[in-house]
Amino acid sequence: MSKIEAGNKVMIGKLTDLPDKVGKEVIVGDQSIAVFRLASGKVRAVENKCPHKNGPLSQGIVAGEHVFCPLHDWKVCLDDGLVQKPDIGCVKTFETVIDGDAVFLLVD
Repeated sequence: MSKIEAGNKVMIGKLTDLPDKVGKEVIVGDQSIAVFRLASGKVRAVENKCPHKNGPLSQGIVAGEHVFCPLHDWKVCLDDGLVQKPDIGCVKTFETVIDGDAVFLLVD
C-alpha cells in the first residue's frame, strides 16, 4: 500500500488483487477497512467491524451488495453501510476509485 497524494487518496493495490466476492482487510493509518470486489465488478469498502460484536466483515460471506458478519450473520449493505432489519446499526463506508488496474480508497 502506498500513499499517492497528500490528503486522502490511498492506493490499496491492483484490481486483480481483489478476488470476486472475497473480502480483503486493508489498514490505512489506524483504520481497518474491508474491501470487496462484487460479482457485478463494483468495488466497495466499509469499516471492518460489525456494529454488533465487532466481527471482522472482511471475513464475511458476500451475497449481491451485502456482506454477512462471520460472527452472528448480521447483514450489512455494502452500498450505504446500513445493517439490514431486524437488526439495526451501520458501518462507515469509503468511496473507491478505479484508475486502470489500480484501486484507490478515499479516506478521512
